[in-house]
Amino acid sequence: MVSHPDEVKVVTRRFGKGATNIDRYLELDGYKAVRKALGMDADAIINEVKNSGLRGRGGAGFSTGMKWSFVPKQSAKPKYVLCNGDESEPGTCKDRLIFEHDPHAVIEGVMIGGLAVGAQSGYIYIRGEYRYLSIIMQKAIRDAYAKGFLGKNIFGSGKDFDIFWHGGAGAYEVGEESALMESLEGKRGIPRIRPPFPAVVGLWGGPTVINNAETLASVPHIMLGGAEWYAKLGPPKNGGTRLFCLSGNVAKPGVYELPMGYSLKKMIYEVGGGIPNGRTLKAVVPGGSSTPCLTADEIDINMDFDSVAKAGSMLGSGGVVVIDDAQCIVKFALRTMKFYQHESCGWCIPCREGTDWLKKTLVRFHSGGGAKKDIDNMQYLSETCWAGHFVRWGMRRRCRLLRSLKSFVKSLKIIWKAGRVRMRRRTWRSR
Repeated sequence: MVSHPDEVKVVTRRFGKGATNIDRYLELDGYKAVRKALGMDADAIINEVKNSGLRGRGGAGFSTGMKWSFVPKQSAKPKYVLCNGDESEPGTCKDRLIFEHDPHAVIEGVMIGGLAVGAQSGYIYIRGEYRYLSIIMQKAIRDAYAKGFLGKNIFGSGKDFDIFWHGGAGAYEVGEESALMESLEGKRGIPRIRPPFPAVVGLWGGPTVINNAETLASVPHIMLGGAEWYAKLGPPKNGGTRLFCLSGNVAKPGVYELPMGYSLKKMIYEVGGGIPNGRTLKAVVPGGSSTPCLTADEIDINMDFDSVAKAGSMLGSGGVVVIDDAQCIVKFALRTMKFYQHESCGWCIPCREGTDWLKKTLVRFHSGGGAKKDIDNMQYLSETCWAGHFVRWGMRRRCRLLRSLKSFVKSLKIIWKAGRVRMRRRTWRSR
C-alpha cells in the first residue's frame, strides 16, 4: 500500500492492522457504530448521515442520507439494503482494498443502513472476478453470525438482520443499480425502466437502498465521529474523504485517501510524484474511464463532485488516470470504446449500435484509413446517441468520447493527415 502525508485516514484507518479477523476488528472499535445506531431512531440515523455530507462514492454522487429518506416508512413487502461491490469501471480499484482489509466495516455499514430504512435483510454483491475477496467477505459474514451480530436478536436488541453474499458473473453493466437487482433475482443483468425507483420498488418489488461499498464503509465512521466532524473534512456538501485511484503516467500510482476537494494538480504532481521520464501532461480522466477527459490546462480544480462538474466532467468512481504527451489520444479513445462496446448489455439500441459504430470508426481512423469527416461524424454520433438510453452508462461513455474529441481536435487533424501520408505510401508501394 502507498501513503502520503496529505492523506486523512478514515476508511483506510484499519488497513494493514489485521481487521479481517473479527476479534481484531472489535479491538479497533468494530461494531460500536451499529450498537450506537441501535439506540437511535431511524430518522436520527438518516439525519446524521445527511448532515455529514456523505455522497455516493460509486459515481453518481447523490446524498446518501437523502437516498435513504426516500424509502417509505410503511411497506407491505420486505425492505432491502444492497452493497454494490461490482467494481468494474476501468481505472478504479478502491473497493477491492476495503473488501480485502476491512470487510466488517462494509457489514456494519449495511446493518446501519438497514436500521435507518427498516430493512431486515442485506446483500453484498461482489464482482465475479473478485473471487479471493468473496472468500474474505463470506468468512467475515460467517464470523459475524457466530458472534451473534447477525441473525436473530442482534446484540440483544430484539431486532433481526441477515446479510447474504452474492457473486457476479463478470458483467460490467450490473454495476448499474437496477441491473444489479435483476442479477440478484437470477435474471439477465440489464437495466430497468425508471420510474419506479428502487427506493419504492426494488429487489423483488420491495423498497430497496443500493449503495457503493466505500459509501457503506464510511457510515460507521460517521456514526462514531459525528456528522459535524465528517462534514468538516471536505468542502460544503462534499463531506469526508475519498479513495482516489491514481494510475497511468505518474511516478507513484496507487490508492490514496484524500479529503474531498483536494487539488487535482497537487494530486498529480505531489501525491503522484509527477509525470515520469521528462514527459508533460496531455490529459487526465478524473473519475473512471466513463468520465470526460480534462486537458492539461483544466487540472487546477478541486476534486469534489461540484467542482469537477463545473469543469465539464464528473468525479465518478474516483479513478484518476493520467495521460502524458507520448500517448495517442485516438488510441486511448479506441481502447476505451472497445471495452464499452464489448461490455454493452445490448438492451438499448443507441448503446448497442452506437458503441460499435464508434469503435469501427476509431479503428479505421487509427489505422490511417480515416476520412476528415470522421471527426465530425464521431462528434455527431456522440451527441445524437445521448437520447434513448435506459441507463446512464451509455450517455456517459459517449459524453466522455465527445469531450475528448472536442478537446483534441487539433491532435485528431494531425493524426488524420499523418494517416493520409501512410495510406499514400502503401498505395504507391502496391503499384
